[in-house]
Amino acid sequence: MRVLRLAAALFLLSPLLPAQDGQPPAAPPVPASSDQPSASPTAKADSPPDLTPDASGMLSQQQMRDLFRVVAQKDEENNKYVRNYTYIEREVENKLDGKGNVKSTETHTYEILEIYGEQVRRLIEKDDKPLSDKDKSKEEEKIQKVIDKRKNESDDERRKREEKEEKEREDGRKFVREVADAYNFKLVGTEQVGGRDAWVIDGEPRPEFVPQMKEAKFLPKFHGRVWIDKSDLQLAKMDVECLDTISWGVFLARFHKGSRFMLEQTRVNNEVWLPLHLEAKIDARLALLKNLDVGLEQSFRDYRKFGSSTKIVGMSEVQEQK
Repeated sequence: MRVLRLAAALFLLSPLLPAQDGQPPAAPPVPASSDQPSASPTAKADSPPDLTPDASGMLSQQQMRDLFRVVAQKDEENNKYVRNYTYIEREVENKLDGKGNVKSTETHTYEILEIYGEQVRRLIEKDDKPLSDKDKSKEEEKIQKVIDKRKNESDDERRKREEKEEKEREDGRKFVREVADAYNFKLVGTEQVGGRDAWVIDGEPRPEFVPQMKEAKFLPKFHGRVWIDKSDLQLAKMDVECLDTISWGVFLARFHKGSRFMLEQTRVNNEVWLPLHLEAKIDARLALLKNLDVGLEQSFRDYRKFGSSTKIVGMSEVQEQK
């Protein structure tokens, strides 16, 4: 799921960059406080920190560091659990005029499946209407290609793929540490999100931050607010804004000040927190193309946990490899 794997900056950029099959949205890593070095990524998330507020109802900087450490590690678990679920993802893209009014709207609805350990998006509706027989056939062919590729994967190919996935996980852990050093945080109060109490914490770029990873150089260009569920210590909501123009990647995507990303997550099956709603308002320019003003929305529903290792795809039965 494209929902705490990348930072808020990457969340803003990802909807306009080509997505690979099998990569539904992942969440950005939750930052930790920056006035001390970040906790080791191997620290145990099952040791709850002392989060008793002081007499004024505030948390200390050390308590916020501990809080964000646990939240980031819990998200690692979320990304493992989501592989046990299939769900529906609905995307709405609104193209806007210079005044922010909607000029046109496109809607796509996907079923997220797992095939041999890979999450795959299968288009099931366009503009809230079922696919034509031709489009449905194309989607089934796409799914079959994934099945055939994985069924015929050699041991060497599987090893290389697993090594690549592990490197990506390690890069994600390094990026969390970068985020931890990039911001100063302030507890501003408590609010309810989804009927549950949450801490509200603001993050502002730390002037003395020196990025160690290439991707981290964008972090000072963003600020925002996060809501952390008090009971589960999970990311319940976040609202991130671009502070300055940034350029991104080989596609020369340029995002302007005011581009915004908002995410809300929900508790599923009493075991995992997964995305409920994602919204982005983006003012961008791609390469030599004209400016692109878009409003993007993604909603997620019908999370269903697999009852066994058998995954059903269309009329085919796919057995998950162990």
